[in-house]
Amino acid sequence: MKMRKFFIILSAVVFLFGLSSMAMAKVIKIGGLTDCTGATSDVGKDYALGLSDAWHYVNDTGGINGKKIKYTWFDYGYRIPEALTKYKLLKRMGVIAIEGWGTGDTEALSPTVFKDKLPYVSASFSAHLTNPAKSAYNLFFAPDYSTQARANLTAWFETRWPKNKDYGKRSPRLSCVYSFPSPYASAPIKAIKDHAKMLGFEIGPDQDVGLTSIDTKSQIMALKKFKPDVCWHGNTTMAVSATMRDAYALGLHADWLVNYWGYDENLPRLAREAAEGSMCAGPAYFIGSDKGMMKTVKEYARKYTPAIPLKKRLKFTVTAWANVLLLREALIRADKAGDLSGPGILHKGFETMSDFAIADGGLGTSPVTYTVTDHRSTGIVP
Repeated sequence: MKMRKFFIILSAVVFLFGLSSMAMAKVIKIGGLTDCTGATSDVGKDYALGLSDAWHYVNDTGGINGKKIKYTWFDYGYRIPEALTKYKLLKRMGVIAIEGWGTGDTEALSPTVFKDKLPYVSASFSAHLTNPAKSAYNLFFAPDYSTQARANLTAWFETRWPKNKDYGKRSPRLSCVYSFPSPYASAPIKAIKDHAKMLGFEIGPDQDVGLTSIDTKSQIMALKKFKPDVCWHGNTTMAVSATMRDAYALGLHADWLVNYWGYDENLPRLAREAAEGSMCAGPAYFIGSDKGMMKTVKEYARKYTPAIPLKKRLKFTVTAWANVLLLREALIRADKAGDLSGPGILHKGFETMSDFAIADGGLGTSPVTYTVTDHRSTGIVP
C-alpha cells in the first residue's frame, strides 16, 4: 500500500514536472537593451516603449507559431560598460535573441555576439555591422546610416542646389556637424564626404557638437567663416534642435540634412522656424501616419502605455515595431525548421528572407534581403 502511494505521488510529480517543462518550452525569451536615461534618451525612451508595445502585439497575434514571447529589457543609460554587464545578465537568463540600441555598445558587443552566436537586432544602423564575416549576428531592418546619408545629400543636390543663386557658378559647400567621439554620430561621415567629393562639393571643416549640447554658438561662428550651403548633422534631436536654433539666430544661411535619430516630431517643436527646410531619410512611417498598420501601432501605444499621450509619441515607436516584426519573422521561420538556436535563427530565419516586406509594408519600410555574404538589409531609402 505504501509502495502504491509512493508510486502515485511520484507519478504526479513526474506529470507536473512534465507539464512545467512543456509550459517552459512554449515560452521564448527575448532580451532588450535600451537608453532611457543616458545621452540618447531623448529618442531612446520612445523606442523602448515601441519595443514593449510590439512584443505585446506579437503575443496577442499568435506569438511564434503559438509560442509566447517573454520580453525582458534593461536601461543601460548609453554606457558601454553597463551594456556589457546587462548583456551578460540577459545571456544568463537564457534569451535567444536581443533587441539592442546604440552604435557604440552594439559595435563593442559585436565580437562577443559573434562568438556567442546570439542574434542581435539593433537600433544602430551602422554600416560597420553589415559584414557577415565580422558581425554575422548583428541585424537591422533599415538602410544603413551611410546609405541614408548619401541618399539625403543626393536629394539635396538634385532638388535644392539648382535653386541656389550660385548654381552653375561654383561648387556647393558642405560641412559636417556631429559629436566626434560618438560612434553613432561619426558612422556615416566618411561615406557622406566621399559622396560629396564625387558630386563635386567643396568640403569644409567638421564641427564637434556633443550629444547633450545646448549651446553651439562657437561652432556656428566657425561655420560662418566657411559659408556652407548645406550642413550634415549627425546627433540626436536635442542637440540638433539646439544647433539649428543657434544657426538661425546667428544668420547661418545653410540647409540642414539630419541623421535618422535627430529628426522626429519633436524637432519642429524645439527648433521651430529654424527647422524649416531640413531633410532626413525616412526608413519608416512617422507616428501620425494612418497608412498600413499604423492604426494598430497607435492602438497598442494607447493600450499598453496609456500614461503617455499619443501626441507625445514619436516615429521611433514605428522603428521599434519594424525591428520587432523583423525578428518575429526570423523566429517563425527558424521555429518551423525546428531550430531556434542562434545559428538556426540566423541561417534558417534571417538569411532566408529575400525582398521580404515587414508587415506587408504596413510600417513604411523597404523590403529586406539577407544573404550569407551580405547583411545590408536594403539599398532602398523610402
